[in-house]
Amino acid sequence: MANTMIGVIGGSGIYQIDGLQDARWQRVETPWGAPSDEILTGTLNGVPMAFLPRHGRGHVHAPGTIPYRANIDALKRLGVSDVIALSACGSFREEMAPGDFVIVDQFIDRTVGRDSSFFGTGCVAHVGLAHPVCARLGTACAEAAEAAGARVHRGGTYLAMEGAQFSTLAESHMYRTAWGADVIGMTNMPEAKLAREAELCYASVAMITDYDSWHPDHGEVDVTRILATLTGNADKGRDVVRRLPALLSDARAPCQHGCDRALDFAILTAPEARDPELVARLDAVAGRVL
Repeated sequence: MANTMIGVIGGSGIYQIDGLQDARWQRVETPWGAPSDEILTGTLNGVPMAFLPRHGRGHVHAPGTIPYRANIDALKRLGVSDVIALSACGSFREEMAPGDFVIVDQFIDRTVGRDSSFFGTGCVAHVGLAHPVCARLGTACAEAAEAAGARVHRGGTYLAMEGAQFSTLAESHMYRTAWGADVIGMTNMPEAKLAREAELCYASVAMITDYDSWHPDHGEVDVTRILATLTGNADKGRDVVRRLPALLSDARAPCQHGCDRALDFAILTAPEARDPELVARLDAVAGRVL
């Protein structure tokens, strides 16, 4: 049995978590560079927690330049077991309205040019990603969001676009109708892939701010309108975080979905052929199997 440590990655509008005991911001060094910011650590209702603002305090990182590998490595290095990602998103569904929360369970990755794996030449690995979200964590997030007063949709497909521009009208219609996506954002990929490679349970809470550009009554995305919705979503998002410790046990058995054992049979490179330099960089992410 291992102790639970909750890692929260805060998206647009969420740069601080209140109420942590013994809270302190600390710099974490990783072999993949510096994370988006220092990480706020402490305990919440007796459960260890680490908070990382994905874009950095002051929102300094664009979606395409976020150091995703460093972020996930840093959380794993601190002892995080469960990662909750909070993200602002657009909606492709009439019933998923601005202000609603969607507990994402699938992804379509349309990002390009981002470092999407810890592994590569000298140490090749392929993890399973058919179910990229930990159902146990997703259920806890849904219960916390409902208790926080949010209108919650359990399940939805998140389309990760490159950005930083919003969708064209043609793209918005294609993602909604031909591809069947439910929400759209710019940051959960490759984050979810990297969390799986690091054997971390991962769940995504999409906080809807707009209808992207497909909705005939709302027109193109309006940043002013988004910011107004973002404020309310951020308050509920922080409330969700405050409720999570009561829903996640202090001591946890192995993940019933296998998230914490994703690397058991994933590494293909023979031990004698592995690049020592890359293996050294994988000390936190894959130390259990290397």
